[in-house]
Amino acid sequence: MSRNDREIQERRFAHEVRAALDASADDLPANVTERLAAARRMALAHKKAEAPVRVPQFATAAGHAPLFEDEDDSALHRIGGWLRRGALVWTLVALGAGLVGIYHWQQQKRIEELADIDAAMLLDDLPPTAYADQGFHVFLKRGQ
Repeated sequence: MSRNDREIQERRFAHEVRAALDASADDLPANVTERLAAARRMALAHKKAEAPVRVPQFATAAGHAPLFEDEDDSALHRIGGWLRRGALVWTLVALGAGLVGIYHWQQQKRIEELADIDAAMLLDDLPPTAYADQGFHVFLKRGQ
């Protein structure tokens, strides 16, 4: 018998029991009804105190992504979990590749700027020591 068939039978049985109890509840004496109501309140309070609180686990010992304990353990649900994890991994890989690409692009731009400065200095009529002289910088500022 499959799990679904067993659940259906249990629900039918519970429904039949509830219907039988409801039909005979009006015939009970008042003191029995009060004792049953008090027992029910106590049982509900006890059940609420035992109810587990579901707290998400943001870090597990194995280092997996956060999981919530779901009752749905179907193959489709498990595949969806793997797809979510895969999407997270690929997003992080794309972010890392983008950052590495930006770093290399900036480095290339810096190399090109330095090469342009070197070429300008080599093609200029002034000797390179003139650029190191502080007076030359003052001369250039006044001349402009």
